[in-house]
Amino acid sequence: MIKALGNSPKLRIIDIFLTNPYFDFSKEELVKELGMSKQTLYKNFKDLEELGIVKFSRKIGRAVMYRINREHPLVKRLDEIINEMSLLIAEQESKKRTKPVMV
Repeated sequence: MIKALGNSPKLRIIDIFLTNPYFDFSKEELVKELGMSKQTLYKNFKDLEELGIVKFSRKIGRAVMYRINREHPLVKRLDEIINEMSLLIAEQESKKRTKPVMV
């Protein structure tokens, strides 16, 4: 997704959640995984949370965990786009491998 749509902080946050749909993350884990500053993550995460794209999932001790909101219309559409892009890339790779060899 990042390669096709860009490398903005919000897209990187959404991408890690979409890549790991069955996991939840604390903000501290996201900072480490994404390699971005706390300030950048917190500022962008707040917008995603207010829009309902990411949501609270549970607390583990003092850590607040979040996950992607799979019911959000934007998340559903992004999933569809990613699946379409994956199929397109797979088709392109398949064509590259089945080209006849000229002698």
